[in-house]
Amino acid sequence: MASPFADPAFYADRYPTYARLRAASPVLQVLSDGVTSATVVTGYDEARQAFTAPLSKDTSAYFADRPSGRSLHPAVARTMLATDPPEHTRLRRLVTKAFTPARVDGLRPYIRSLAEQLVGPWGPGTEVDLVEELAGPLPVTVICQLLGVPPVDRASVSSWSTDLFATGDHERIDAASHALAGYMAELISSTRVRPNRSLLSDLIAVHDEDSGRLSEDELLSLAVLLLVAGHETTTAAIGTAVLALLQHPAELEHLRASPHCIPGAVDELLRYDSPVSIATWRWAPTEVDLCGTAVPTGSPVFLCPGAANRDPRQFPDPDQLNLGRANATNHLAFGHGIHRCLGAPLARAEIEIVLQVLFEHFPKLRLAVAPGELAWRHSRLVRGLTSLPVRL
Repeated sequence: MASPFADPAFYADRYPTYARLRAASPVLQVLSDGVTSATVVTGYDEARQAFTAPLSKDTSAYFADRPSGRSLHPAVARTMLATDPPEHTRLRRLVTKAFTPARVDGLRPYIRSLAEQLVGPWGPGTEVDLVEELAGPLPVTVICQLLGVPPVDRASVSSWSTDLFATGDHERIDAASHALAGYMAELISSTRVRPNRSLLSDLIAVHDEDSGRLSEDELLSLAVLLLVAGHETTTAAIGTAVLALLQHPAELEHLRASPHCIPGAVDELLRYDSPVSIATWRWAPTEVDLCGTAVPTGSPVFLCPGAANRDPRQFPDPDQLNLGRANATNHLAFGHGIHRCLGAPLARAEIEIVLQVLFEHFPKLRLAVAPGELAWRHSRLVRGLTSLPVRL
């Protein structure tokens, strides 16, 4: 089958494409770029199994004899997400404690205060771009605060990070990787001279006290990964969550009347429109069986949480937002297994707090444009809006 991702319409609404692929087979061989054969996993059971199957994320092993012609900075090309155990286990252990539910609970007052500051200047009856003025600034500010990125640099960091997800624009992606890695290398140097209470300062101390636990290259790649992963998908999730609620007025009215239900509603919102639509890259070092279908040795694997979360075998009437859905917590928006998103508690907190603050201040919020006029990011991995004009 030809590449399912070539049609520009895919990025505006990828769910019809996912449904067609799943109907053909939940585990399907396609041409990912018109030439290379790859495996697309769109079924729920198959995707859940794939997350724990012996698939590799080691890109250096896969591309060792396949020159790509790319010039990605190594700190971006070889992050923790591109490693397998035991290397992955060692690196993940170094940062897990920063994102525990208890640690995130301590951040909630700060996140709430930041959300209040961002919506404070908004006036009733005016129009704002929710992505530009709230969904974008809040997560990037939070992760920059955690990592000790000075406020004056945050706009540049956010811009480079966004460019990394520009599917198909290799020159733009590669340039952004060097700009972001170069910036983080400088920040590591300055933080090493002037330690502070940031997560980056903690990681520098780990390296400097025992470089066997974290090399200098790993320190840089981990800092870049935390910075990018710490806000891009949350920005997308906030935008699509608000859009989904505005397009389902009965569900929105339920949340307005019962704001204490917002934390529980987040799971269904993540299921309905998953910010990570296609998971980060995997490949099969040996033949792998997924629910009876073989993934050939050497095949790249496009594991699609966005498709799995719309599988009618797992979620009846999957294209309907249903905040009372009994099994919404089974969604795969954060992945599953050893690579499950370690920032999930922080992302959930940010989504919950933004929805609470937004609808407390502006209970009659509505779209300012027709849904068909909305612009979507041209990214395979991230499903998100480039802008969301709303009237307060």
